[in-house]
Amino acid sequence: MTSNRTDTKPATGKRKETILSGMQPTGTGALHVGNLEGALRNWVELQEEYWMYCCIVDLHALTADWQDTKQMKDRVFQVAVDYLAGGLDPDKCAIFVQSEVPQHAELHLIFSMLITVPTLTRLPTYREKKNDLDSYGFLGYPVLQAADICLYNAHKVPVGKDQEKHVWLAKDLAERFNTTYRKVFNLPEALFREVPLILGSDGRKMSKSYDNHIPIEFTEKQTEKRIKSFFTDPNKKFQGDPGNPDKCPIFALHRVYTPGAAQEIAPPCRTGELGCVDCKMRLAGNLNDALRPVRDRRTELIQDPGFVWDVLRTGGERARERAANTMEKVRDAMKINYRKSKKK
Repeated sequence: MTSNRTDTKPATGKRKETILSGMQPTGTGALHVGNLEGALRNWVELQEEYWMYCCIVDLHALTADWQDTKQMKDRVFQVAVDYLAGGLDPDKCAIFVQSEVPQHAELHLIFSMLITVPTLTRLPTYREKKNDLDSYGFLGYPVLQAADICLYNAHKVPVGKDQEKHVWLAKDLAERFNTTYRKVFNLPEALFREVPLILGSDGRKMSKSYDNHIPIEFTEKQTEKRIKSFFTDPNKKFQGDPGNPDKCPIFALHRVYTPGAAQEIAPPCRTGELGCVDCKMRLAGNLNDALRPVRDRRTELIQDPGFVWDVLRTGGERARERAANTMEKVRDAMKINYRKSKKK
């Protein structure tokens, strides 16, 4: 079993900071290009600098999928496969399933006592989806996120600017707990890094919920077909029409997958020399080339499910050890560790 190294000092003598992040097992479970470029590649770099806890947040997924959970096991497996295929190393980070660490739910309950309902109803996620999801669980979703972060005493949380409010809430709840009882929690900070905005086929942010995404599990032919379906500049209807690449989701992907896109793609698009069909086909080729190593690794992992579940088991053991340590301190601070003998 991989040991829990989180509270040890590396060879440099400096104590590494801790990061917590995670993704939901929704849809088919498999991640998409937006997840890969917007988060996963960033995590792969960060695992070299930080102690990483990479969670598959199945409890969060229940806020929308609570009625039909029969596919949840396979979805969890697919996310784990993509984590590993994308480059996360189980020797460098704990990869685990949220629901297999019961302390997430325990700290969520405690934190829920420290926040008001009006505060939760003002958060962006609730305001955006309250007409579709109106359960108590969905309202408390950000509190569970805060518990996820604080349970591992994370110093940093890698997020996009649109998720900044949720890190603020985690910091606020950690501070409230520390003030009410005694200092237990670090005050987590958002870790913003320069990541590309990956747009989907309809020009909105790539998302499974919009069905505008390119799953990593797609074959090269499926990827090419999806790329062909992408909207482009609405004013560029025919080859020869000048286009505006700044308004085109295809060019946004070219920026990621086509070297020198600003010089090779943008100018002929603006003059009309480069038509949308040719532009899409160049992107599809470059995207498939870039994804090939990830897809090859994915195929290997799918054929060895025992290894994948073993990674999740070991990661869960490491996560539970860290979580149990945190909750021991929480109960001590709250004076609810009733059976703990007093030190003489």
